[in-house]
Amino acid sequence: MRVYLVIMDDSEEVHGALRFATRRASKTGGAVHILAVVPHQPFSAFAGIQATIEEEARARAEVIATAAAGSMVSEVGLMPKITVETGDAVEVARWYLESHPEVHALVLSAAPQGTPNPLVAHFTSTGLGSLPCPLMIVPASLSNDEIDRLS
Repeated sequence: MRVYLVIMDDSEEVHGALRFATRRASKTGGAVHILAVVPHQPFSAFAGIQATIEEEARARAEVIATAAAGSMVSEVGLMPKITVETGDAVEVARWYLESHPEVHALVLSAAPQGTPNPLVAHFTSTGLGSLPCPLMIVPASLSNDEIDRLS
């Protein structure tokens, strides 16, 4: 089974990547994995406060991923596998890909303008040659109809 991995964050453009992966998985009899990455929080001298901040960030990531999963189920009937991890997005993505050989493609989204996000920047430069699967980048400029047609 083809598995498409989408790294979920709260950016607008990630919805294009998720839509593409969902449509592609639906058409090929595949599946979608959503990986939500919670960045490490800056050190706080008050451990209780830091723990609360990290718990809130994790809860927010879970809500975003669950909402995305709900839209996938209602639109095409696919229930994704959701994983929430804490750490550097590039390191967590690499770990996930190494730990899940069933992933057939990493699907990312490109911002409409400006500098690319850290994942796109890494995986289109120094990290590209060592990926264990193809990389697909969905431009934010594509409409839903264009994504549906291309997937």
